[in-house]
Amino acid sequence: MRELLYDNLTVGENGHLYFAGADTVELAREFGTPAFVMDEDRIRAHCREYVRAMREYLPAFSRPMFASKALSFKEIYRIVGSEGMGTDIVSPGELYTAHAAGFDLSNAVFHGNNKTDPDIAYAVKCGIGFFAADNAEELYAIDSAAAKAGVKQKILLRVAPGIDPHTHKKISTGGVDSKFGSGIATGDAENVTRLALSLANVELCGFHCHIGSQLFDITPFIDAVDIMTSFIARVKQVLGYEAGILNLGGGIGVRYVKEDPFISVTESVKKISSALFADCAAKGIRPPAVMLEPGRSIVADSGITLYTVGSIKEIKGVKNYVSVDGGMTDNPRYTLYQAAYTVMNASKADREPDLACTLCGRCCESGDILQENVRIPRPARGDTVAVLTTGAYNYSMASNYNRIPRPPVVLLSGGRTRVAVRRETYEDLVKCDE
Repeated sequence: MRELLYDNLTVGENGHLYFAGADTVELAREFGTPAFVMDEDRIRAHCREYVRAMREYLPAFSRPMFASKALSFKEIYRIVGSEGMGTDIVSPGELYTAHAAGFDLSNAVFHGNNKTDPDIAYAVKCGIGFFAADNAEELYAIDSAAAKAGVKQKILLRVAPGIDPHTHKKISTGGVDSKFGSGIATGDAENVTRLALSLANVELCGFHCHIGSQLFDITPFIDAVDIMTSFIARVKQVLGYEAGILNLGGGIGVRYVKEDPFISVTESVKKISSALFADCAAKGIRPPAVMLEPGRSIVADSGITLYTVGSIKEIKGVKNYVSVDGGMTDNPRYTLYQAAYTVMNASKADREPDLACTLCGRCCESGDILQENVRIPRPARGDTVAVLTTGAYNYSMASNYNRIPRPPVVLLSGGRTRVAVRRETYEDLVKCDE
């Protein structure tokens, strides 16, 4: 029996894959497929580790802010809020969802490189805690919206530290050529800071950076601390302003396949803390409160996707295809950037893998591939297949391509199941049609 990827995965005496104590084959029968299944207890454990580590090792008022672009539906905001986390949102839709869930938006940061005037006005109306202001035009827009609302709006300024984190170029965001933020090296960050300090209706509270995602090496975060504290010291010297908050973004990697390492959140926070306090002491600034924006590392390994096998096509001497009833509509990440996943035949999890295949979806699209070159026990039509570590960027990126309804989200906790997001119906697909 091969080693399973996470400790919430087991194989039952019936040969089925169990997830968070539940038989995945039975879950597939009860809720249908495709289905996103989430281990709520694991989500909460990850939240608690971040909250505990940041309270223990980082300056007062430091806080994790759940990056809800990774997974956004009403119940996730209730879960992370109840665990003491804030949230990071990147669109008015995420803002609306958090607000509808009753989340305290004073504990939210609104990101994005192109917030529209209606976006900004809506966020101010909802009492957003902070804008992560991206550029000069946006600063003027926030100042105007705050003036109309009669408030002084708190902001962070997003800056680009100019770090290459050696991750996939599509999820690397901290370089000097990034579309996000103002570059430190170019002088733009200092200029936009000067502008922010001159505006009457905004309150500059600190700076934000984000270097990229799915990082297994903490060194880029340490580099970011060094660059950002140098920038804070420079701004203090030149402009007389000392930042009270440093938002370092997210990006801690998670294990998708057995070759990926485990990364300890607590140990990562300790290393960031050591660098922060040392750098601040050396540069003569007070240690700012730190925000981190974990998304993937909160929910990715807390989720799996269940599918039902349809056809098995063996092209002798070429390749084998196993087709399932989902695909790029519920997981476009392989199509976008060849994201690696672990695939299991949940119906025959006790058997040795004896079929090398490409797991493909049902869409009328040659690129509808979930994973290539995987080995699983030979499936039959009707078997349940599980793709692991799909809690992040799967439901949130799901689409209705080919007019396929999106799957439900099922939460598991303490041996109980509940539907957090119902499966879309065909009727849902035409609700907006005239």
